[in-house]
Amino acid sequence: MKALKERIIRDGKCFEGGILKVDNFINHQMDPILMKSMAVEFVRRFAGSSINKILTIEASGIAPAIMVGYLLELPVVFAKKKPSTMENMLTTTVYSFTKDRTYDVCISKDYLHEGDKVLFIDDFLANGNAANGIIDLVDKAGAELVGMGFLIEKAFQHGGDELRSQGIHVESLAIIESLDGCKIKIRD
Repeated sequence: MKALKERIIRDGKCFEGGILKVDNFINHQMDPILMKSMAVEFVRRFAGSSINKILTIEASGIAPAIMVGYLLELPVVFAKKKPSTMENMLTTTVYSFTKDRTYDVCISKDYLHEGDKVLFIDDFLANGNAANGIIDLVDKAGAELVGMGFLIEKAFQHGGDELRSQGIHVESLAIIESLDGCKIKIRD
């Protein structure tokens, strides 16, 4: 995904500890043209997969998931971090690498059912904590995880390696090899 890689190099900001900020085009201010292009690429990469639901986690995964859901004409469900009125909850715990804290995330059983064929879409794949939480929720619902799509994967944190070793179909649109010395190195 050349456009995404170019944008990361041009506008991404690196911080100590393996943090890559892309908040001026992905997860604070969004570039809808780039978002659409990334969704089109996910649709291409998961073509032929039987999917009936798009799943993400709040908050930064919502925009790309909605774009994919729109293109595939499928409902989008997102796991919530702070459910105030949710009933019939499925719950799991997720550790956020970026925020260095643990969250309970929940999905209503009303929207994730046994037999659903789920595609998970999110902005980042680092250690795989959010992805593993989603796997837990999908399993608890009796649904089937068809695949996982990430805008950006930080390969040096090995979450993608772990997911792929479990036989999960993982697609990442840009793979960051290294952020050593706060220099962004992207896999070709």
